[in-house]
Amino acid sequence: MTKGTAFTLLTCLVFGFFTVQAQTVDEVLAGYEKALGGKEKLQTLKSVYMEGVSIAGNGNEITSKMTKVDGQLMRSEINFGMGSFQVVLTDKGGWVSNPRNGGKFEPMPEDRHKAALGELDLIGPLYNYAAKGHKAQLEGKESINGKEAYKIKLTLANGNEITYFIDATSYLLVREIRKGGGMFGGGQRRGANADQQPQELITDYSDYQSTPEGFLFPFTVKRNGMGGETIYEKIEVNKPVDPKLYKAE
Repeated sequence: MTKGTAFTLLTCLVFGFFTVQAQTVDEVLAGYEKALGGKEKLQTLKSVYMEGVSIAGNGNEITSKMTKVDGQLMRSEINFGMGSFQVVLTDKGGWVSNPRNGGKFEPMPEDRHKAALGELDLIGPLYNYAAKGHKAQLEGKESINGKEAYKIKLTLANGNEITYFIDATSYLLVREIRKGGGMFGGGQRRGANADQQPQELITDYSDYQSTPEGFLFPFTVKRNGMGGETIYEKIEVNKPVDPKLYKAE
């Protein structure tokens, strides 16, 4: 074999590898989209209301309520018995209240609001990722809770990265890893801890069930270091949303 022929063969193999990788990523995500009901179905999802319950390490019951309107609103309330933590996030601004400030809503800093805007994406950044300016890369397979799953690294348009694990059989999302803690994956450290790496927030999804309208949701969500599993007792889609929920009150 001549050097020229060997170089040509090597070039074909390299380009062929990257082509297969790109096609494989798209094939996996096409399976993920299909598992959730398909593009036409997902495009009809406009709002979601969720009620969940979890048990803290001290045995206290934690209840949560969340309302989302695609691209417009995310309002959550977490009640841990001795008080509640509330977040109101819209495309215009964000506000937070907690027992420490007497339940009064305070504006979210501009950088925090900007970082949190991804929460307004109702289906999530993995769906239709390219149109949103994100990039996806398949990084092989790993065993998640005893089952084989595709590992996909998603680089968001803002440069942040999220790692997703898609079940290789059902094509449903079973795990997601974000850098940083907190509801919005922030976790910037200050003071003595400023030089430490942001912690990883690992979220596992299971017990997928369909709503009466045919939308598939995980009814069990487990986050590391956040009080164990959350069991959703109610999930409603495309119900009327009270305009008052958009206000910090």
